[in-house]
Amino acid sequence: MRKAGLIKSARAMAKTDRKHYVPDREYAYQDSPQPIGFNATISAPHMHAHALEDLEESPIHSVYAVVVTAVIHHMLSPSTEKQGLVVGIDHLPGLTDLSKRNLQNDGIEVGKGIEIVTGDGRNGWESRGPYDAIHVGAAAPTIPQALVDQLNKPGRMFIPVGTYEQAIWRIDKDSEGNVSKEKLFGVRVSPGSGRYEGLMKKLICVEQYVPLTDKGAQWRG
Repeated sequence: MRKAGLIKSARAMAKTDRKHYVPDREYAYQDSPQPIGFNATISAPHMHAHALEDLEESPIHSVYAVVVTAVIHHMLSPSTEKQGLVVGIDHLPGLTDLSKRNLQNDGIEVGKGIEIVTGDGRNGWESRGPYDAIHVGAAAPTIPQALVDQLNKPGRMFIPVGTYEQAIWRIDKDSEGNVSKEKLFGVRVSPGSGRYEGLMKKLICVEQYVPLTDKGAQWRG
């Protein structure tokens, strides 16, 4: 990914071992999404790289993350003024419990700069906001206004939007509270998905995000 220009710094990703977050370690280092149970997936590393490089352009101390937390946790450096905080959320207790075990296996202590909560990610987690950055790892049909409202001033959100035809959007809120939206690139599945396809200037793996939905629609088990 570094050779392809997808990663510039890679500091946070280098500190996170993906084998602790996928059920099949044989494919842990493959640049592709992996199922993790409950009809959920962990995104391909290149998609996390895109998100982190985009969010890292401005200083962040508090992050609200739907799905991914470990890499963002390593992005935040404690300062004398404010301890960095990541809030990771999922609406299924089975997934939040899995997240806590995975983080522990990767040497990350939940409760020290990182919190895992169970709730509807579309509504945010207002009690710990506002957030300097919001990363959403599932596709919403439209941009959730609750998440825009919980962005700090200034703040940035990285979110996939759409159903079958999806696109990554960057939502910025300036110091006055003005909101701007920019479509960064499309994300889709093509016949023979898993092959590499040029969606940007560099090669990235074709991927489609699972929907950002309610827990009943995701898992009826």
